[in-house]
Amino acid sequence: MGRRSVALSAWLHPAVIAPAVLSLAAGFAQFVATASLADVASTFGVSGVGSSRPDLTGTALGVGLAVIRAGSLAALPLTSRADRSGRRRLALFCTTLGLALTAAAALAPTFWWFVLILALARPLLTATNAIAVVVAAEVTRTKERSRAVSLVGAAYGVGAGLTVLLRSAAGDRLSFRGLFVVVALPILAVALVSRRLEEPQAFRSLSAETRSAHRLFGPVAAEYRMHLIILCVLTASAAFVSGPITTFVFYFAETFRGLKPSVMAFAVLAAAPIGLAGLVAGRWAADNLGRRVSCAVSQAVIAAAAVVTYNVPGMGVVIGYLAAIFAASVYTPGSGAISAELFPTSYRSSAAGWITAAGVVGAVLGLGLFGFLADSLGDYGVASICIAAPVMLLSLLYLRLPETSGKELPGVMPGVGQVPPLL
Repeated sequence: MGRRSVALSAWLHPAVIAPAVLSLAAGFAQFVATASLADVASTFGVSGVGSSRPDLTGTALGVGLAVIRAGSLAALPLTSRADRSGRRRLALFCTTLGLALTAAAALAPTFWWFVLILALARPLLTATNAIAVVVAAEVTRTKERSRAVSLVGAAYGVGAGLTVLLRSAAGDRLSFRGLFVVVALPILAVALVSRRLEEPQAFRSLSAETRSAHRLFGPVAAEYRMHLIILCVLTASAAFVSGPITTFVFYFAETFRGLKPSVMAFAVLAAAPIGLAGLVAGRWAADNLGRRVSCAVSQAVIAAAAVVTYNVPGMGVVIGYLAAIFAASVYTPGSGAISAELFPTSYRSSAAGWITAAGVVGAVLGLGLFGFLADSLGDYGVASICIAAPVMLLSLLYLRLPETSGKELPGVMPGVGQVPPLL
């Protein structure tokens, strides 16, 4: 008996929940290195105050993390491949192999083997998340699309949060090697949801000639390239300013603001419900105010939050951090929806690959430049203004894009082949 065909579904249909589960697994695996960073540094001997194992410097640790992050650039050819071979098969392949490689990092004999293994796993998991967003967008009606994208984004966040909760609950009883072994368990979840993961009708309607025309790095037709360039610039700029907030903020809060670690722990816990509220608000804004306005305003707020974080004394660092989390969550539904709706099915996954790569480049550049400016100027506040000001101006570029709210994707008709929602 053949697989059931799904054309357009409600956002809580299993055809949407399945890619969300894959994104959850990717978030769990990608955040495990961050959650266990202190243990990783201790195991491989990072030098520091009172350290008796100076064989690995803090600079080496930073370089290693940058290499792992930069590995996401290899997700571009993987994501582009989904426009040729299909979303379903590639998503399952990337998720399974990415989880397996991440779990294998538990066996790393040295720090640089650890970095190499995770750098190989990173693009697979990044591609998983990008393809999951594409699938969620392609199997839903226009009125449900921003909700579906929000669900995938929330699932990724839940996966990352589960890593932190597991690490916190286990404490010293679970070393970083044990935590990495746990990453293999979501492979079972992938196997369970694989039967629910549908190949979108929009892709299945493409001719064999159209699919085979795609090359390794997913070229996009000339008439769509300006839209793609604008989206890449905007995505890179959003990551450019959000990186310093999420990476430097904890060090800055304790070292320069004198906040206790317990205060920042509270901020991390508060970020979960605030992020969820942001996704709900972002879904409403994307559907009622339009994708462009929702993205432009939320991106500008992210930049403003960075300024608040590093310039307002006292609890300003916490307020700015949580405001950035909320704004970034508002940004997610609209940006995911417009990125899918601006491109035809034959180029949609390739465009997602380029946009994802742009985000990686933006994040790496933002982290490097912010640290350099903070050291050179001797002032984190001024450095944050230098980073945030151009991002605020660039947010206006969203107004150069056509509004896509209410646009159905090509290749399917509303209501045709529609199946009942799960809830």
